[in-house]
Amino acid sequence: MNDKKFDALIVISFGGPEGQDDVMPFLENVLRGKNVPRERMLEVSEHYRHFDGISPINQQNRELIAAIKKELADHDIDLPIYWGNRNWHPMIPDALEEMKKDGVKCALAFFTSAYSCYSGCRQYRENIMVAQDQIGPGSPEVHKLRMFFNHPLYTSATVDRVNDAFVQIPEERRSKTRFIFTAHSIPMSMADNCKYSTQLNEACRLVMEQIGDNDWDLVYQSRSGPPSQPWLEPDICDHLETIKETTDVQDVVIMPIGFVSDHMEVLFDLDTEAKEKCEEIGLNMQRAKTVGVHPDFISMVRELILERTAGTEKRAIGLMPPNHDVCPKDCCTYDPPKRPTRPASSAK
Repeated sequence: MNDKKFDALIVISFGGPEGQDDVMPFLENVLRGKNVPRERMLEVSEHYRHFDGISPINQQNRELIAAIKKELADHDIDLPIYWGNRNWHPMIPDALEEMKKDGVKCALAFFTSAYSCYSGCRQYRENIMVAQDQIGPGSPEVHKLRMFFNHPLYTSATVDRVNDAFVQIPEERRSKTRFIFTAHSIPMSMADNCKYSTQLNEACRLVMEQIGDNDWDLVYQSRSGPPSQPWLEPDICDHLETIKETTDVQDVVIMPIGFVSDHMEVLFDLDTEAKEKCEEIGLNMQRAKTVGVHPDFISMVRELILERTAGTEKRAIGLMPPNHDVCPKDCCTYDPPKRPTRPASSAK
């Protein structure tokens, strides 16, 4: 049982533009301080033009928050929910300021990321600390919920999404269907200091245990660094070409397991670029949806909350234990980003 009295939940996410005029300011926020060529930023900005400058992530987060609110209310859990983004409105400092005005003293935080790495966990904790310093005295404490890559309800929600895509494959070809799981690539210098790839592989394995004996792969997408900087590979489109050249596979199911919602990188990198690649080389592609607001996923959020508020069992399946609640001081470190001088493990 945690000795803290939590009086709110804040959903912490990446954020995205909601109109064409937002795109460049949003990308400048995302890439500030990073060694990313401006040409790459301009290239990414063109992706948003295909969608009138609107990223679906903010609306998906609104739907996620609405589903969590209903789940908590249905189980008589009185916990107001706030929302803050790293890169676009509503921003994390604005959310914490609102919480302070409402009298929130100590909140739990749900990060829309299932895996441990600098950008998916530690950086969010640093964002929270910077916001707390900006707000000053009276800023609420914030304690993150654990990463959930091996929670049984996350796995079951993912399995449902994968099966929904799998049944679109002609039955007589399903035994030879290849499953391809994707996640956002990160620099090797980031990957070497965290369990990102290990957790992703375990999440994929847990899903495939319930799907069948088909071959599967974990690949990456959405790299943004210069060619001279090594990032996690293989790239999804390169891997599709390899499959076509080296196997007799006709059908692939692509599951963006590294993401919890079908946001811009899923829509463009998979539904546009990967789909075009499959059409070019003659592969039948079915893309599984992310967990989104799957009922099991929403129930999982409630369980993560109860672990901290009521001391309920920390559920995890597979070969790895439940992830820690409080991150060690050296967890998921990464340079060159500048970080607050306070320990990143507490975010208070």
